[in-house]
Amino acid sequence: MTCWCPNKGTMAGLGKRLTVLRCLTFATGLVECLCFAGAVFGWASLVFILKTDGYFSSLCVNTTTVNTTQVLDCSGQDEQLSLVFTIASFMNNFLTLPNGFLFDRFGTTVARLFGTFLYTLGTLMVAFSTAALSNLLFPALSFLAVGGILFLMTNMQVGNLFGSHRSTIITLYNGAFDSSSALFLVIKLLHEAGISLRSSFLFLSACSFIHLLRTFFLLPRVHIPYTLPDHYTYGVTCGKSNSLSSEQTTAKANTQMTEETPFTKELVKQEKSFRECVMSRFFVWHLLWLSVMQLRHYLFIGTLNPMLQRLTAGEPSLVSQYTNAFAITQLCGVLCAPWNGLIMDRHKGKPRAAGESEQEADLRASGLSLFLTALQCLLFSVCASTPYLPLQYLTFILQVLNRSFLYGGNAAFISVAFPSCHFGKLYGLVMALSAVFSLLQYACFAVVNGPLDGDPLYVNIALTLLSLLAFIHPLSVFLHCRSLASQRAINASSLSRSNENHT
Repeated sequence: MTCWCPNKGTMAGLGKRLTVLRCLTFATGLVECLCFAGAVFGWASLVFILKTDGYFSSLCVNTTTVNTTQVLDCSGQDEQLSLVFTIASFMNNFLTLPNGFLFDRFGTTVARLFGTFLYTLGTLMVAFSTAALSNLLFPALSFLAVGGILFLMTNMQVGNLFGSHRSTIITLYNGAFDSSSALFLVIKLLHEAGISLRSSFLFLSACSFIHLLRTFFLLPRVHIPYTLPDHYTYGVTCGKSNSLSSEQTTAKANTQMTEETPFTKELVKQEKSFRECVMSRFFVWHLLWLSVMQLRHYLFIGTLNPMLQRLTAGEPSLVSQYTNAFAITQLCGVLCAPWNGLIMDRHKGKPRAAGESEQEADLRASGLSLFLTALQCLLFSVCASTPYLPLQYLTFILQVLNRSFLYGGNAAFISVAFPSCHFGKLYGLVMALSAVFSLLQYACFAVVNGPLDGDPLYVNIALTLLSLLAFIHPLSVFLHCRSLASQRAINASSLSRSNENHT
């Protein structure tokens, strides 16, 4: 329920309450994304526990080597566990599309209740799974992935509460989502200390109460509007009889903007339908930008262990050292992501060019972010393709930096370039289509393991060349913004000449 308190005597107190409410919403949302939302991507840590507890151990078979030694071959177990993660990660992206429609159509409360239900169901399935019920992992991890992405999606709108730092907060939440892979690492360490897997996941199930509290008390029932109306509030608050609903508040703000803004007709014209957004060149180039870089990251992660085996000549201690270094750098995503938001918000608070709308200024600022993300991917891909072991430390740093910029910039650009009423659908569609594109990684795996005999060098070179396509998007945004600036200059010149003729 949203309240509108017009009494001037209460404005000061209301302002303080709103500040506290918004800061609390931001802080708890950050904790939620950091501790829960992307936990499924800490799968590598969870695998150690599952193998220790005997999940899919029935697929291990005794084999005889060339020197007649009996060994236990668990490649079937590894393949099945890998399949669990493959399905979960695909569902995480692909089902973002229906989740986006759910969020846009029914609002925050319905989307979060559905996400909380899935997440809780997933944690309970893992908690009550056993080696004999290993197949429960397939739906369980998928539910965790889909529930987690709903937490992220409904939290990104919190950036609308902090207009001048909007993109920074969106990218920060995406970075926290990446870093939440540490949750399974903590569960692994607890397991080694004697805490069972069941106890850990039952605790995660109990934490769903926190998600419910945030849903009802710290988030709106529908959506947080952008631009934010004066004294906008949300959650269960004062409940006065003369209060306005969130929809009425937004409508009132829109009416005020219509009355006060001289460019109303232009703003209405810019409001596009969902179909127009999808068919626009911005959406097409943005999809290409995301897809080629995401494919590059997926293949790198999938071939990391074989690459390290080759570069270290199979030395176990070195492979472990570099694998640990890679895992540690992944936790730094939450630190890297805000840099991208600061780049996109760098123009906030500065005077805009004459006739330039806020959306145009945001779009112009996003061009640099898109370009830097593509450049990072190119440098990361070149380093990953170079068969020199010490260079891989730099590769790991560039990879986590680029991944943070990629997903944070993806959400921030969609929020800037398209109407906010279509954010959930467009975000879901671009993630779903990029997930389909990422299935090409299996073709790459087949080529590496087949004709290339396990050496990914030529595939890495091909993907490095493919990543050059990502530069089309920032170039398109730059040309669009330059065209708008030229048109404004022409209009201003024409208006000036018209005024001179009248005088």
